[in-house]
Amino acid sequence: MSPTRRHFLAASGATLLTLQAGMVRSQPLAGPLAPWAVAGATAADPRLAAMAWAVLAPNPHNRQPWALRLVGENEALLFCDLDRRLPETDPFDRQITIGLGCFLELFRMAAAERGLDAALTPFPEGEPAPRLDARPVARITLRPGGTRDPLFAAVPQRRSAKQPYDVTRPLPEGAPAQLAAALLEPARMGVASGDVAAIRDLTWRAWLIEANTPAAWGESVDLTRLGSAAVAAQPDGISLWGPQFDAMLARGELSHAAMRAGQPGHAFAMRQYEAMLGATNAYCWLTTPGNSRAEQLAAGRDWLRLNLAATEAGLAMQPVSQALQEFPEMAGPYAEVPRLLNATGTVQMLGRLGFATRAAPPTPRWPAESRILPG
Repeated sequence: MSPTRRHFLAASGATLLTLQAGMVRSQPLAGPLAPWAVAGATAADPRLAAMAWAVLAPNPHNRQPWALRLVGENEALLFCDLDRRLPETDPFDRQITIGLGCFLELFRMAAAERGLDAALTPFPEGEPAPRLDARPVARITLRPGGTRDPLFAAVPQRRSAKQPYDVTRPLPEGAPAQLAAALLEPARMGVASGDVAAIRDLTWRAWLIEANTPAAWGESVDLTRLGSAAVAAQPDGISLWGPQFDAMLARGELSHAAMRAGQPGHAFAMRQYEAMLGATNAYCWLTTPGNSRAEQLAAGRDWLRLNLAATEAGLAMQPVSQALQEFPEMAGPYAEVPRLLNATGTVQMLGRLGFATRAAPPTPRWPAESRILPG
């Protein structure tokens, strides 16, 4: 492989599509991946036991925006870590709120495994606008009586499969009903399969807008952790790590500068993502009647459940919600989405759906105890 080719590979966030899966799977579940291994461990405090699972929830850019404060013996308050928001691509914190909803649902499911019902009170001190603030996102109250959820068994295998899908395999006929049955609000889910050229085109055009908007693309570049040492120090954001990446970093072939717009890694990423997004023959989406903070949390809870139901069905998923982002340059695709999907209300999430062509690795996570606030 020529130095230039290696430089292209190393500089691109899309390198994850071609290299990271094999390397990360060969590593033991330790260090940045340790939370995936310790989630099932027993903790004396059931809130900490549930938290160990909840930190595995999907969330935008892997920012892991959750922070929990334990209150008394059976309550907890969930806050957003305001430093972990995405001001360029998520200017109103809608996607971050959805990620917090994913966390809440996984926390609730984990508590139920121990026979506890986690009663959730969204925004107990009021809904913040236009952005999240220091007030709690939710109050969690544990009490006896939780019912175990069969979807919970899929949690260790859930992944965001960022890769081309096998378009020779159509979505099984019963899959939409199976997915809808798993949701808290199944009537608010849509699925399209087969003739999806218009949706595929929209997701690609929206991705191009994000990739060619300097502030939006720069947000992703700045959140990319380069090399194992950086991932170990900050196991969030976009992770490029493993022996090959570490060697490239040492040789100066891997850098944030090479990922900026107009640089070789940026062009390579565009080619990689065009191929990946093009290899899609089914999509799913979630809507809510309005766009309140409580509805955004509810959408997150269902997005987590949709991910788990897809995993249980042997399907791969990846969010492709660039067209739903609310920064000015995305206004065109954003306006197209409801018409294209024949959706009413607010489209909260849009994702690719299909069959993966290879196993996807787990994503680095901060340990649960690092996300506990002092009392």
